[in-house]
Amino acid sequence: MNGVDIVTFGCRLNALESAAIGRAAGAAGLADAVIINTCAVTAEAERQARQAIRRMRRERPAARIIVTGCAATLAPARYAALGDVDLVLDNAAKLQAESYAIEIPPPPGLSGPPGSAPAARQDGSISGARRTRAYLQVQQGCDHRCTFCIIPYARGPSRSLPPAAIIAEARRLIAAGCPEIVLTGVDLTAYGADLLERPALGDLVRRLLAAVPELTRLRLSSLDPAEIDDGLWGLVADEPRLLPHLHLSLQAGDDLILKRMKRRHSRAAAVAAARRARALRPDIALGADLIAGFPTETEDMFRRSLDLIDECGIAFLHVFPYSPRPGTPAARMPPVDPAIVRERARQLRQAGAAALAAELARRVGGESDVLIERSGRGRADCYATVRFDGADEAGSTCRLRFIGARDGELVGVPA
Repeated sequence: MNGVDIVTFGCRLNALESAAIGRAAGAAGLADAVIINTCAVTAEAERQARQAIRRMRRERPAARIIVTGCAATLAPARYAALGDVDLVLDNAAKLQAESYAIEIPPPPGLSGPPGSAPAARQDGSISGARRTRAYLQVQQGCDHRCTFCIIPYARGPSRSLPPAAIIAEARRLIAAGCPEIVLTGVDLTAYGADLLERPALGDLVRRLLAAVPELTRLRLSSLDPAEIDDGLWGLVADEPRLLPHLHLSLQAGDDLILKRMKRRHSRAAAVAAARRARALRPDIALGADLIAGFPTETEDMFRRSLDLIDECGIAFLHVFPYSPRPGTPAARMPPVDPAIVRERARQLRQAGAAALAAELARRVGGESDVLIERSGRGRADCYATVRFDGADEAGSTCRLRFIGARDGELVGVPA
């Protein structure tokens, strides 16, 4: 009998939850099934999920096809109506073993208006680990309503894991041999607002590092520049175990577009956050998200987003062509021509590639600890990929000096 395959779309958090889905399905004894963990961020992600459902039915005609994730939570009836789907699970049910332990009933009626998604409290930690890096989810959901984003409707309000549970899971991961931990969440900088003591993200990071001295490499996933607390800024400056790499959720570089997106920062605030990071930690590398072709975006507005890459010194750029999400305010705004959206995304990616090349060139001649991911490849403290000659064991760390850069990677030799 075939086993259980999990096909994952979307963000790192979805990938993390797929590991938890695998454990839940295994605990339930599920066999001969394919679980599609969908994403709702873009129309393209949903299209790819539907393609995967059809392909899996052709390749494994006897398997049960289970669809879950954000897209399935938002539009369960749509996925239940697909003839190839046997069961639809929302984001709360997908992490529970009992969801996979029963005979498959008729697809559940989960449909409802945006905002009706279940918001089951996550009391246990969710983490996923490879030999080199572990992702630890400390926060779920979002209380903000950016006009382009459907995710709060799929994942519910912001909920935070208590610090004690996070510390316990971090200890377990380190004991299991993971040298690096990445704290992640849907809205990571909102961490703690729902907890009794209201600890900020900086408070959590400080407590975690103090309680787990054997944790020598800590990273953070995407940060909202409007929510970075002073405690976290202090750690950026003073804590070497917090690695010199921050990823900022910027989305645009024009103030009117940011206002129409209902973002809480201005262009000036984004630039100020980038400059503050560099003043506190000169060796830091910055990443960012930018959306191309948001409704009403003119050529001048787009140029301000393009210019933001250089002005903020963004080395690791994630570009998202705008995709209207039904039920969001932005979907009712005057759209930009799709061909123009694609062209603007191309220009942003091209500028991002040039910025990465400049960042890597700046680091040639320096050195860094490098976490080995596989033979001849590793990840520098600044998050750059490093190529080197050698067969060090995955999960080990070595000190390398950078002698060159090519094809988006640093080239290193033993320091």
